[in-house]
Amino acid sequence: MERIRKGDEVVVIAGKDKGKRGVVLARIDARRITVEGINQVKKHVRPNPMKGVTGGIVDRTMPIDQSNVMLFNPTTSKGERVGFKVIDGNKVRVFKGNGALVGSKE
Repeated sequence: MERIRKGDEVVVIAGKDKGKRGVVLARIDARRITVEGINQVKKHVRPNPMKGVTGGIVDRTMPIDQSNVMLFNPTTSKGERVGFKVIDGNKVRVFKGNGALVGSKE
C-alpha cells in the first residue's frame, strides 16, 4: 500500500518548489509522482501537422520523487508523515502527528 496516492494533497519539502502545495495527478512508478503545478519546465515542441500539433514552447509538469513531498494535514495545516493502522480489519493511513485518518474531514 502506497503512502501517497493519486488525488492526495501534498506539500513539497525539497527542491526548487519547496513550500508549494499541490494535488498528486499520477504515480509514474514506485518512486516518482507528478504534482499539479510543481516541477514545471519549458519544453520545446516541434510542429506535427499530421497530429495537428503546433510548434512552440509549452509548460509541462515533470515527475518529482516522492521523498521530496509530504502529505498535507488540513487540521494542522502542514505536511506530516504517514503511518498505517488496522481498524476493523482494514488497513488505513493515519497521520503520525495527531493520529487522524488520512482523507477524513474530522
